[in-house]
Amino acid sequence: MDITQVIILALIQGLTEFLPISSSAHLILPSQLLGWPDQGLAFDVAVHVGTLCAVVLYFIVDLWKMLLGWFKSFTGKHSAHSQLAWAVILATIPAGAVGYLLSDWIEAWLRSAIVIAIATCVFGLLLGWSDRVRGRRTLMQLNIVHALFIGVVQILALIPGTSRSGITMTAALMLGFDRQAAARFSFLLSIPLIAAAGGLKGVQLYQMGTSTEWELIGMGFATSFVAALVCIHLFLRILDKIGMWPFVIYRLMLGTVLLALFWN
Repeated sequence: MDITQVIILALIQGLTEFLPISSSAHLILPSQLLGWPDQGLAFDVAVHVGTLCAVVLYFIVDLWKMLLGWFKSFTGKHSAHSQLAWAVILATIPAGAVGYLLSDWIEAWLRSAIVIAIATCVFGLLLGWSDRVRGRRTLMQLNIVHALFIGVVQILALIPGTSRSGITMTAALMLGFDRQAAARFSFLLSIPLIAAAGGLKGVQLYQMGTSTEWELIGMGFATSFVAALVCIHLFLRILDKIGMWPFVIYRLMLGTVLLALFWN
């Protein structure tokens, strides 16, 4: 890849990892429209680490409180932060387990333009509906049952085009949480999954032992980090003002473009 490709793909990854618009739907466009080659495993690891560092940095205070609360919970001292920590852990298990078992099958059978296009539209409409029926529950009212439901629904994110952030926000909104709570829990829930995905790809990269263009990889990391950090901050600031429907409309337009590319 050249510098332009690195910057554009890293920006796409950094922005779409957390917006409810599907990163896989966007990453397929450069190859379809511009004929760009696959970005490679080293680049995937770099942008995953970049987005992971961004979300950890943004929620570092919350994560610290959750970590302390989690340790204290083993001594019988429970709090809202310890409950939130356990909720993140439990909600991670279903998608993590299914993804580990079916990753090869998903890669072989579901990663196609038509699947991504349909999932982009269908789950986009579901996001819009959930935004209309949302409630007023806050993040500190999230309990274990809520976490397990969101975790099970998150399995659908294994279908390319669904959007992990989109489907987890959808599930939280369906349970009656407000937009801020849905978004924040989705972002916190992304941390173990991005870490797992990046770690797995890192192991694969190490086993391959291929040479790496470290300057381009570093640029990809930095670009995805900055893009993700800005994205999270702005999204949370404007979410209550604009709601989910701008993203729903965008998803429908994107899905239509992908369908047009598929039929042509």
